[in-house]
Amino acid sequence: MKKYVTIFAVFALLGIAAIFFKVVSRSMTPESNVHAGNAPEAQINQSSMQPGKIFDLPDPAREGHVSIEEALQLRRSIRSYTDEALSLDELGQLLWAAQGINNERGFRTAPSAGATFPLEMFVVINNVDQLQQGIYRYFPEGHRLEFLRDEDVSEPLFRACLSQSMILDGGAVLVFAAVFERTTARYGQRGERYVHNEIGHAGQNVHLQAAALNLGTVVIGAYRDDEVENILQLGDQYRVLYLMPVGKI
Repeated sequence: MKKYVTIFAVFALLGIAAIFFKVVSRSMTPESNVHAGNAPEAQINQSSMQPGKIFDLPDPAREGHVSIEEALQLRRSIRSYTDEALSLDELGQLLWAAQGINNERGFRTAPSAGATFPLEMFVVINNVDQLQQGIYRYFPEGHRLEFLRDEDVSEPLFRACLSQSMILDGGAVLVFAAVFERTTARYGQRGERYVHNEIGHAGQNVHLQAAALNLGTVVIGAYRDDEVENILQLGDQYRVLYLMPVGKI
């Protein structure tokens, strides 16, 4: 009998100790309401922002509260936005949805023929928290942004896009550009079709991600090509294929 009393006492002491350590550990660890896979929003010093500066975006969320079926149901082309700024988290999540890396081998969220990755993402910033107006480039490797130019190009871009108001009203305009030679070097002329296929995949990713974030977006394909590329000055190797303004609704 004494043997069983001793065993019971040992287990009771172990249980009390476990509860004690759990309480202590909670008191030492600050609470966070950040979802798994999404770091707290980075703080960017706009006063030190100069063209050529590269900075990290907040880590993209890889789990959410909206199912793929619900996002498909919610997906619409939305052309009217409020004047509320987008957050840096939202911008980073949209860019990751378009061309982010989701695999240790460097594969991305949108399929690419032969993993040639012809697409490049640029952003025209109109109204995003912590970012000044201008043109930025997205780097999937490291999930980073580069500040290219501090020029406000919204008005000339609006006119080059046949005066579609979404260019002015969106907090940001995602610019999908392509370097066709990355894919045609492997697949010849057929590679041009693969590039167009790929940009459709990436554009739909942004549509679904915007729906999941309760943001509005629309694909703009009606614009004067040479004029848009001259305004953005991305480089002769890039051809602009899509513009997607994004804003709060």
